[in-house]
Amino acid sequence: MRTVGIVVEYNPMHNGHLYHLQQSKKCAGADAVVAVMSGHFLQRGEPALADKWARTEMALANGVDLVLELPVSYSVQPAEWFAYGSVATLQATGVIDALCFGSEQGDLRPIEQAVAALVKEPIGFARRLREELKSGRSYPAAYACAAGRALIDGATEDSKKGAPLHSAETETGTDMDWIAQPNNSLGLHYMLALRRLQSDIEPFTIGRQQAGYHDANVSDHPIASATALRRLWAETGSVQACAPYIPQPTLQILERDTADGRAPMGWDRFVRELLYRLHMLSPEALAQHLEVTEGLEHRIKHALQHLREPSVESLLNELKTKRYTHTKLQRTLTHILLHHDKFHFGPDAIAQGPSYIRVLGFSAQGQMLLKRMKKRAELPVVLSVNRENAGLGGVSGLPADTRATAVYANAFAPWNTRAAFRDYYEAPRRI
Repeated sequence: MRTVGIVVEYNPMHNGHLYHLQQSKKCAGADAVVAVMSGHFLQRGEPALADKWARTEMALANGVDLVLELPVSYSVQPAEWFAYGSVATLQATGVIDALCFGSEQGDLRPIEQAVAALVKEPIGFARRLREELKSGRSYPAAYACAAGRALIDGATEDSKKGAPLHSAETETGTDMDWIAQPNNSLGLHYMLALRRLQSDIEPFTIGRQQAGYHDANVSDHPIASATALRRLWAETGSVQACAPYIPQPTLQILERDTADGRAPMGWDRFVRELLYRLHMLSPEALAQHLEVTEGLEHRIKHALQHLREPSVESLLNELKTKRYTHTKLQRTLTHILLHHDKFHFGPDAIAQGPSYIRVLGFSAQGQMLLKRMKKRAELPVVLSVNRENAGLGGVSGLPADTRATAVYANAFAPWNTRAAFRDYYEAPRRI
C-alpha cells in the first residue's frame, strides 16, 4: 500500500484542501493518505475554528485515511519547527512513502536548489539574518533575503571550481521573495526537514489554486482561502454563507458544532483569560515565555494600558510594529495563554522531534494502515490518553496537548467540564 503524507490544519477544510488531497494522492500514485493535523491551536497563533475531533471528521469524510495530531509544542511554532515536527511525525510512522505539500511555486526545483544551499547553514547566514532583522524586516522577509544571498554565494563558489554558474542567478536571481510566501516557506522547511532526518520519503508539490493564503475575500470561483471563509462567516453570522466553498460534510459538521456552542471558536472567546494572565504576570515572568524577545514583555505591559476595548485584535494593533508581524504576535500570545516557556518549548527542547504518535481518526483502509504502523512505528502510538501514557514527552509532550484541550474547552458556550478532559475518554474517530 503506497501512502502519501500531508500536513494540514483544515481551519476549516474547504474545496482548495479537497483539491490538494485528491491531487496529492494522484501525483504520488498513492493508495492511502495520512494527514498530520494541528490540534486546537494553530501555526499562525490562533485557536482553531472547530475542535480537533470535528476537523478530523472533516478530513475522514473527504478522503483522508488516517489523521495524526501534530503536538502543540510544534503546531504553534514558526515554519521551521512546525515543518520539522510534522515531517518527523510522518517519518516516525514507518509507513509513509511520499510527502505532498501545496506551494505558490508549484515546482520543486527552486525549492530543492534552496535546500541544497541551506541544509548545512552556510557561513555568514546567521549574521545576515540578524542584520536583516535589525533593518526592520519581518522574519519571513529577512529569511528570504539571507537565503537569497546564500544561494548566490553558493553559485559563485561553484563557478570558481569550474562548474557552470548554478541556476541561483539564472532562474531565481537575487530576488528570493518567493521564499517569504507562506506555502513556499513551509515547503522549503518540509524539504529541509526531510534532508535533516535523512528520510527516504519522496517529496511532491502542487501549485496553490485560485485563492492565495492570505486572500481575505471570496469570489465566484468555488475555491476560497480559509482566511476568507472565516471572515465571511464572521461578517454574515452564518456558516451557510460558506456553503459554495466547502465540501458538504464540512458544512454539516460545522452546523452541528455551531448548534452545540463549539464553533466558531476565535480569540474573542479567550480574551478574558488571556488578559488576566497578561495583567497578573510581571514583565520578568512574561519574558520567560516562548517568542517574548527583545523587550516585548515591556511593550505588552505598556499596550495593556492603552487598550480601547477588551479584545485581542485591539491588543495586537497596539503591539504591532514593522518588525513584529501579526502572526508572530499571535503566536506569542498563544504561548502565554498556554504557559509555553522558553526552556520546555524552545528549539533545544523540541529538536529531538515528537516522542509519540497521537491517532485522532481513521477510515477502514486507515485501520489497516494503523495495524501496519503499530509494527513499524519508531514511537509509541497513542489512541487515547490514560494513566500509563499521560506523561509521554514530559512538559512539552502529551501534558501540553491535554492542557491545550482544557484551555480550548473552557471557552465553549455553554461550558462543559467533561470537555476539558476529552483527551482521556475520546476514542479515535472512525468512518
